Amino acid sequence: MTIDLQKPIDLALKAGASHAEVYHSRALSRPVFFEANRLKQLESSQSEGTALRLWREGCPGLAVAYGEVDPEVLVERAIALSRLNPPETIELAEARMAIYPNVGEEVAVEKLVEIGKNAIAQLRDAYPDLICTAELESERETTILLNSQGLHCEYTDTSVSYFLGVEWVRGEDFLGIYDGEYTRGSLNPDKVVKQILQRLQWAQTNAPPPTGRIPILFTANAATMLWGTAAAALNGKSVLEKSSPWSDKLGELVASEMLTLSQQPDKEPYSCPFDDEGTPTQTLSLISQGRVEQFYTDRTTARALGTQSTGNGFRPGLGRYPTPDLVNLLIEPGKGSLEELIAQLDEGLLVDQMLGGGADLSGDFSINVDLGYRVEGGKIVGRVKDTMVAGNVYTALKKIVALGGDIDWNGSCYTPSLIVQGLSVVG
Repeated sequence: MTIDLQKPIDLALKAGASHAEVYHSRALSRPVFFEANRLKQLESSQSEGTALRLWREGCPGLAVAYGEVDPEVLVERAIALSRLNPPETIELAEARMAIYPNVGEEVAVEKLVEIGKNAIAQLRDAYPDLICTAELESERETTILLNSQGLHCEYTDTSVSYFLGVEWVRGEDFLGIYDGEYTRGSLNPDKVVKQILQRLQWAQTNAPPPTGRIPILFTANAATMLWGTAAAALNGKSVLEKSSPWSDKLGELVASEMLTLSQQPDKEPYSCPFDDEGTPTQTLSLISQGRVEQFYTDRTTARALGTQSTGNGFRPGLGRYPTPDLVNLLIEPGKGSLEELIAQLDEGLLVDQMLGGGADLSGDFSINVDLGYRVEGGKIVGRVKDTMVAGNVYTALKKIVALGGDIDWNGSCYTPSLIVQGLSVVG
């Protein structure tokens, strides 16, 4: 279905709005599901949504429609909502035309089925008692943004993802391991299969958890808990509200000098050319050798801080206003594989999967270890159960003792494994 996205803008201006913006998103996905080692379901899912944001007498109104859009109804709803809101400063990107070439390639459903079957077969050849699940998906998503200033931004992203999960039951001992990958183009799950098999091998025996303040080795899967809090502390909105402990720390040392964080929006597979306000995304040096270099903002937050938007205004949902968020967060790696990091520990705990929401902006956390291993003499000696790790993220970032070279994507965070001190382990 073709939608004339300019029409809601024209109708809004005729209805008395001074400014208007249309955000349109549509997606087509073909997921493949495996359950209990067998192909369970094939689907084809299509979604489409349009959001109109306008300002009438300086008062904002936002209306959303899914599927087929009636422009007149959309405008009426937005105008009605604008009457309920107080005036605000209007934030719209200037006129420009930016239609980007499509990125990524689709993978046929037949190929996804074949990849899923092969991955499960590899896992069960090594461990016949495993119960495996998998979800593989090829998705094409188009984003279009127009406004009354003359802005027209558009791009289409085709992505492929897969998720593998294994459950291993031995008497009363239950073990679940989950991993996956998001990419563009063809899938190669051999790496993830190998990682799952390695963790199964480490879990052949159980070991009592170490306790007290000991070094913790977070894999790339688990390290994201730390970076989520760091990203929140670098959010311009948190800085504006003075809720970030780094609000007044620009240029100051806040973490280990080993730590360098940046946003790189051109990095595949999570690249994004513009934010949901039409501002071009850009590379940002957020923390350099432990020092705060920059905060990220949307247009409203940047104006309040007296700076320029960094192109980080993204909508949490179609019916929500843009707010600061990162495109890609990259942590500069160190050296050595995960095995070489393990070899550095005389006594420690390797954490790979966690249960719980992690830390809030204060940095304090107390999490249950869903998948972890005891390390003695530089070697894994067994899987630990009923173990909790507690501490503070900001303290941990100051006590990084090693960063690995095994950098990997976990969501849109590109992170290595790392060893930190100063956290408490309770059995």
